[in-house]
Amino acid sequence: MIEQGAMHPDIEQVLFTEEDIAAMVKRMGAEISRDYQGKDLVLIAVLRGAVVFMGDLMRSIDVPLAIDFMAVSSYGDKAKSSGVVRIVKDLDMDIKGRDVLIVEDILDSGLTLKYLMKNLSSRNPASIEVATFLWKDVEGKQAAINPKYVGTHCPDAFVVGYGLDFAERYRNLPYVGILKPEVYS
Repeated sequence: MIEQGAMHPDIEQVLFTEEDIAAMVKRMGAEISRDYQGKDLVLIAVLRGAVVFMGDLMRSIDVPLAIDFMAVSSYGDKAKSSGVVRIVKDLDMDIKGRDVLIVEDILDSGLTLKYLMKNLSSRNPASIEVATFLWKDVEGKQAAINPKYVGTHCPDAFVVGYGLDFAERYRNLPYVGILKPEVYS
């Protein structure tokens, strides 16, 4: 458990502790290992937010796998996605005929991910699915995609830590917490 003094001063509340996160990742790794037995699995992390999750997740999967990275731009320093997607870094490997699992830190509207899935589908993978660490519960809105693997749901708040950032800060926090509104408003 996090000592009150150990919590970053910009964090309003800790949502998921290191222990919570480790348990979620272990569970997801077991599910993915079961489902991808005998398949040609490629994990694709969406930079930069998913890097921490990807590092932990890939170590909890016990089937052979390859990894690659993509970077897309749709947020900038704003709190909400612009919906305009640009591929900043493309894959280094060919995914044709392979089982692709996009590893994402947080699913919000899903618009960026929907674009990414459409783009990757055009490269003829054997399958394409999504594993997201957090799925944000946005009141009255359905995400544009349904991930196959979900760490957990989280409230519609500005969350940081465990790879998630605001203006490139807080990614290195070992827990996920809600950022105080005065920090980003």
